[in-house]
Amino acid sequence: MTIHLNFNTFRSVAAACLLSSVAFLSSCTNNPDPQPVPPTTTNPGSGTATTPGTGTATTPGSGTSTTPGSGTTTPGSNQTVVASYDYIKQKDNLTFLTAAIAQAGLVADVNKGALTIFAPSDDAFRAAGYASVAAVSAAPAADLKRILQYHVIGSLIDLSSIPTRVNTSYQTTLPNTQVSVYKVSNSDVSINGAKVTQGDIPTTGSTIHIINKVLMPPTINAADVVKANNDLSLFVAAANRAGTSIQNILSNSTQNGVTVFAPNNAAFNAAGYANVAAIEKEDPKKLADLLAYHTLNYRAFAQTFQNGADVVTAQGSSVRFNVADGKVTILGKGNGTSSANITQADVVANNAVIHVIDRVLLFQ
Repeated sequence: MTIHLNFNTFRSVAAACLLSSVAFLSSCTNNPDPQPVPPTTTNPGSGTATTPGTGTATTPGSGTSTTPGSGTTTPGSNQTVVASYDYIKQKDNLTFLTAAIAQAGLVADVNKGALTIFAPSDDAFRAAGYASVAAVSAAPAADLKRILQYHVIGSLIDLSSIPTRVNTSYQTTLPNTQVSVYKVSNSDVSINGAKVTQGDIPTTGSTIHIINKVLMPPTINAADVVKANNDLSLFVAAANRAGTSIQNILSNSTQNGVTVFAPNNAAFNAAGYANVAAIEKEDPKKLADLLAYHTLNYRAFAQTFQNGADVVTAQGSSVRFNVADGKVTILGKGNGTSSANITQADVVANNAVIHVIDRVLLFQ
């Protein structure tokens, strides 16, 4: 496993991969009705997964489920329901999205029913680097198509049907990609860290949730992401030495995905690993247990971590999260009072969410 890549290389690879085009919404009508995948960890912050079809989502442990589109998107008596693209075109704060849909050639597809559309606002497009509507209209159609597919679920999901305080993965209409949805309440819902600013907007057969961020579809897995970061070279060496159990976590895809807390090189140094040679002398089983303690069996973005929550890791022991003034720290059972800070949050891979931390978490 080479470790001589850098983030500029990573961005180039990701940009190139965005040029691939796939058929939009091909799975919306052909997928069988999904069944939620039960969480493998305990609340708070556990994860479930759903796929397009019925759109149902089950809350772990409750024994009940709710069906999206069952009533919260019913229009008021003075509200005229129109097709999705027609609604988007009428909204003053969705002009960039209107242009993106047209440039990508997806007007007819967006107007199909039984969809959930996460609609980035104009400010979200500006923050993503699109200076104007004209800039969106000049962007490569294949790039926009891939991005827009990543914002669409092939079933109706109203906000009331989303489980509370559970990281729920939904398959998008971009093949082999999921988004992670987290709800505190119907007025506090996020998708891959983007906030819903206006939700449950009914259109003909579909529903729209306006969000404050453009979601960029990932193109490489967690193993490639960490290899691209020179400050994670000791983490890469530890994963290599740990063997296939950790290598599979970083390389393989599951519907729930994983969350990886990756200690930087300074963190490994402070834990007694001076260099790659020192890691290569370590017991592989010890490293496998250690890195499993840095992994959750579902995707979790930083803003979903709850203050004081003890969350079970893939290793079996728990870590404690503390949140103050928007800053997240993580305390391992063997770290005494010395918590790890998240120095880089929410690095998205196609099978994981990665958070770089400044301390190795110890479970004993």
